Amino acid sequence: MSLTSSVFNILLLSGDPDIQSQFKRAFKDASVTATKDASTLPKDVTRRTFDAVIVELKSGSSGGAAALPANIDLTHTLVITGSRTVLKRAAKFMHVMSRQNSAQANGKDALSLEDYLEWKMGDFVKGMRNGSGRNLHPMLISAIERPLITRALHETKGNQIQAAELLGLNRNTLRKKIHDLHILVKRNRAVQTREA
Repeated sequence: MSLTSSVFNILLLSGDPDIQSQFKRAFKDASVTATKDASTLPKDVTRRTFDAVIVELKSGSSGGAAALPANIDLTHTLVITGSRTVLKRAAKFMHVMSRQNSAQANGKDALSLEDYLEWKMGDFVKGMRNGSGRNLHPMLISAIERPLITRALHETKGNQIQAAELLGLNRNTLRKKIHDLHILVKRNRAVQTREA
């Protein structure tokens, strides 16, 4: 879900078309004013107030404060300055946060697990692709499965029968996964005597 212009106004000072399109997709075209730098802004735009100003810093530049329009009130405006990489991450982060705020305003849970995983895995998958990574699916399943099983065992105080039910697995399948993933199982005395 994207924010509308009545909710959040962003001024994006970047000449990079990828960054501009990423912010526009995330926040709808109406709420994002994008231009190469502050000197090219029309006069009516320079009088507007913005909730956030995003400034792309070029290598060798001293800082983003000089690139800001004169009317920006730094006490009431979020200012993000950085390289193209930083701005791309900022767009993703701001989009996730806007979805969370929108969900909270509608009385829903803040952020779904699927949204969080999609956000966190995006850079990882891209990095693996750029690095000629292979077998990504089993690697990610293993990386997710280990903490999931560990957490289920923690919640059930080491009771493998209850953990298997919680996970929707057969008890023997769970035991095999515990062995294969080298998960240390800590059980309290009461549980050990009942299962023995």
